[in-house]
Amino acid sequence: MKKILIINARIVNEGSIFPGDVFIQNGRIDTIGKGLTGRQADITIDAAGRVLMPGMIDGHAHFREPGLTHKGDIASESRAAVAGGITSYLEMPNTLPPTTTDKRLVEKNRIASRTSLANYGFYLGASADNLDEIKGIDPRRVCGIKVFMGASTGNLLVDQPDALGRIFAEAPVLVAVHCEDTAIIQKNETVFRSRFGEDVPILHHPDIRNVDACYQSTSLAVKLARQHGTRLHVLHLSTQKELSLFSSAPLSQKTITAEACVHHLFFTIDDYRDKGTLIKCNPAIKARRHRAALIGAVLDGRIDTIATDHAPHTLAEKEKTYFKAPSGLPLVQHALVSLLEGYHRGAFSLELIVEKAAHAPAIVFQIEDRGFIREGYWADLVLVDLDRPWTVSPKTNQSRCGWSPFDGYRFRSSVITTIVSGHLAWHAGKIDSGTAGQPLEFQR
Repeated sequence: MKKILIINARIVNEGSIFPGDVFIQNGRIDTIGKGLTGRQADITIDAAGRVLMPGMIDGHAHFREPGLTHKGDIASESRAAVAGGITSYLEMPNTLPPTTTDKRLVEKNRIASRTSLANYGFYLGASADNLDEIKGIDPRRVCGIKVFMGASTGNLLVDQPDALGRIFAEAPVLVAVHCEDTAIIQKNETVFRSRFGEDVPILHHPDIRNVDACYQSTSLAVKLARQHGTRLHVLHLSTQKELSLFSSAPLSQKTITAEACVHHLFFTIDDYRDKGTLIKCNPAIKARRHRAALIGAVLDGRIDTIATDHAPHTLAEKEKTYFKAPSGLPLVQHALVSLLEGYHRGAFSLELIVEKAAHAPAIVFQIEDRGFIREGYWADLVLVDLDRPWTVSPKTNQSRCGWSPFDGYRFRSSVITTIVSGHLAWHAGKIDSGTAGQPLEFQR
C-alpha cells in the first residue's frame, strides 16, 4: 500500500475541529500531528485548509446484487458511494434471491471482495422460517439482522407476532427494522384506489403510508425489544410521533437506537409537485413539520445515526403510475453533501455531521477500528471543500441508474478526496478502482 501524507487540513473529529496533518501507511492512520511534511510519502495531498473528516459509514444501503443488477450492482454503487465520501456501507438483504442464509451471505462477500470500492458489510434478512440461520450467524462478520415489519413482500415480510417474538428473542446481534404497519397501509390503499384507480396522485403517498402506519409498527418494535432485551436499531424514522419512543440519553447507555435518512432531512411533501414519483420511498417523505422534528431529534440525540437507504431504480421504472412505480432513491453520491447543505443553512455543525454519519454508526454496529480519525485505525477519510459549488446532472452521476433526486440542485460543498482503507479511491473527480475495499469486522 502507498504511503499517503495529508498536510494543512482542518480536521473534524470527536467533537473538535483543529489544524493538522495525517500520515497513512499500511492502510492505517500512522500519525496525526503538525509539521509532518518531512515524512516520506508516495502521495502528498495539500488540503490547503479544507475539511478532513472520517468517511461516512452508511448503515443502510441497497446495492441490488444479485438479481437486480440492471438497476445497480456492488461495483457501480460502491463507486457512487466513494465519489460521495462514503467509505463503508452495510447492505440490505432484499435482493434476488434474498439474503436469508449463510450461503448467500458468503456469496455476497465473495462478490464484494472482488468489486466493491468501499468497505462492506451485509445484513442477514429475517423471514418467518429462517430462525436457525439467524441463531447460527457469526457475530463478527454479520452487521445485523434486517426485519421488514411492513413494506415488503414474500418471505422477507415478517409481521406476525409469534414470528417477530422469536426473532427478537433469539437474534445474537443487532436487529434493524423497517417499521410500517401492513394492515393500515392496505386499508389506505383500498380507499385511494376507490377514488383514483391505479393512478393515485403522488401527493397522497404520505396519506397511504401515513403517520399511524409508522407509529403502530415502530411502537411494536420498541415494545418487543424491551420485552426480550434485544439490541434494536429502528431505520429511517419519518414522523414526529415516532420520536416520542426514543431517548436523548448518551449513546453508550442505549440498547434501542434510531436512524434518520438524508432524504427525510432534505425533502418535504412540497417536493412531490416537482419530483413526482422520483422521490417515492417507503416510509414516505412527509410534511415540513415532520422534517423539522427529525432535524430537532438529530440535534437532541433521539436520532443516533444518519444513513441513505440508497435504493436505485431505472428512470423508466420510476416514471410509471403510482402503484407501479417502485419506491426508493439513489442517494449515496449526494448524502454527505446534502448534510453539508444543513451546515451551510446553520442547522448542523460539522462536528454533529461527523458524529451522526461516522462515529455513531461505528459505535452502534460495533465496527472495529473505523469511524474515527485515530492513530492505528483504518484510514477511511474524506477531504471536503466547503466552498466549491457544483450542480448535479446525469453527467456527474456515478450510480448505474443514471439519475438522482438532486438533479439540477447546486450543492455548495464538494468531495475532493475519499480514502478507503488507505487507498486513494476518489481524488479530483476521478475514480481509482484498482483496490477493493475491506470486509468490515464487528467487535462482538
